[in-house]
Amino acid sequence: MITSTTHTSRIQTQDAVTARGLRKTYGKGETEVAALKGIDISFPAGKFTAIMGPSGSGKSTLMHCLAGLDTATAGTIHIGGTEITTLNDKALTQLRRDQIGFVFQAFNLVPTLTAGANITLPVQLAAGTVDKEWFDFITTTLGLTDRLAHKPHELSGGQQQRVAVARALLTRPQVIFGDEPTGNLDSRSGAEVLGMLRRSTQEMGQSIIMVTHDPVAASYADRVVLMSDGELVGELDNPTADSVLAALSKLGA
Repeated sequence: MITSTTHTSRIQTQDAVTARGLRKTYGKGETEVAALKGIDISFPAGKFTAIMGPSGSGKSTLMHCLAGLDTATAGTIHIGGTEITTLNDKALTQLRRDQIGFVFQAFNLVPTLTAGANITLPVQLAAGTVDKEWFDFITTTLGLTDRLAHKPHELSGGQQQRVAVARALLTRPQVIFGDEPTGNLDSRSGAEVLGMLRRSTQEMGQSIIMVTHDPVAASYADRVVLMSDGELVGELDNPTADSVLAALSKLGA
């Protein structure tokens, strides 16, 4: 357990992300497909939320819109106190850089850089200054202190994904979005990374929104949001793998 008092009081009272009346359609006329059908949802700050549903339910579309990676057809999205649906491309790019972290299924590490350099790369590209105390804190928390001089090919899959998590945490983002972050990992490495994500909410107050198809992965979250056919159809608090599987079975997932 991390006992530092410097970084464990980060939990906020406001929601990390909110969406109201969120719609996303693709195509026009007879080919129009409604991927999101008027979504109203809030994601509490300092909590770990998983989004689940059958293939084609809209869960990835929802995450991409919330993260500013895709443009909503209608509705509003707030990250913290900022409405991102009104931002121009330059402002949205800056917000994604400064307030959002991403952890994807592919680790997206630069193969020629060390783990430490991969973690600090976004700050370096933004011509910012690395907070050494915070860097040391997150790399210690994620168990990476003895791997920082290693390049990606010298790390296991779980270690590479922990580097990606550390990179996402370094800028102290409002929220971290995870898109199937354990999809390329074996069960042991996946559990390792999910445990680290859960610790980052409990011990750093980080807000995490994760899309997954795996009931075991979802069981690490504080809440599971269920989607079907572009709509919210339920949620589970304090989920277990069994309760998630049962809920998905009712949706035909």
